[in-house]
Amino acid sequence: MLTGTHVVMIGGDARQLEIIRKLSALDAKISLVGFEQLNDGFIGASKQELPDIEWSTVDAILLPVGGMSNDGLIASVFSNQQLKLKAAYLNETPDHCTIYTGISTDRLEKLAAKAKCKIVLLMDRDDVAIYNSIPTAEGAVMLAIQHTDHTIHHAKVAVLGLGRIGMTIARTFHALGASVFVGAKETALLARAFELGVEPFPLTALKETLKNIDLVINTIPARIVTSDVLAELPQHAFVLDLASKPGGVDFAYAKKRGLKAMLVPGLPGMVAPKTAGKILANVLSDLLHEQTQS
Repeated sequence: MLTGTHVVMIGGDARQLEIIRKLSALDAKISLVGFEQLNDGFIGASKQELPDIEWSTVDAILLPVGGMSNDGLIASVFSNQQLKLKAAYLNETPDHCTIYTGISTDRLEKLAAKAKCKIVLLMDRDDVAIYNSIPTAEGAVMLAIQHTDHTIHHAKVAVLGLGRIGMTIARTFHALGASVFVGAKETALLARAFELGVEPFPLTALKETLKNIDLVINTIPARIVTSDVLAELPQHAFVLDLASKPGGVDFAYAKKRGLKAMLVPGLPGMVAPKTAGKILANVLSDLLHEQTQS
């Protein structure tokens, strides 16, 4: 149980609803900021404005998966207000106060350091990333069906990166009958791709490999699908970038060439917010419990 634990949740999307339900069931005290358009009532949760929160009693601050932008703003689908976490608020928090966020920015890092708040990056955790890879792969399949005029079965699919998400995507498309090619830099990952039964290739051969590809799925958060690479893609190819912003694709050139290309970070929250929210809720409840015991 989290009785007596004061959690401030600032902004977010439908995934936050599952977190609220979980923490409410565990008897946490929850202050909701940026949820004025939310009609649901949760036991132990109250809607508040940032200046009205008693920051000296706050044990944890929960930010959305997208975190806080470098201009200090926090997005919320349940509010039309601009939500901004100020240094003055953090400076009032106890020494044990922890900020939980999906990703971080330089601004958040500086604010937390000055206030001596610890930051926990949820999307850096293996358990969260692996669980999230399931709705991500399903979302990639959905988008591939929507934006191509051919079946996935027998399609030539290139998956760039074989990390926690790339592996699930490669396995999923392979199971659907696609001819899957996996690009990676590390020789160990190329060996793993071979073991999975897909065709490995080094990223140095990216330009040559993508010449006959129907679908490109990028998971690498670095600009690797450059104009030189895109120039060799078939005109019908669909490029799906799942990497965090700004992605790994030269979208300006893709548009110039008339290629269909999409940047869709945060796919789990788009296609399966309830499942994605439960994943975060379970991990967060465990982390908060560990925090209260330390």
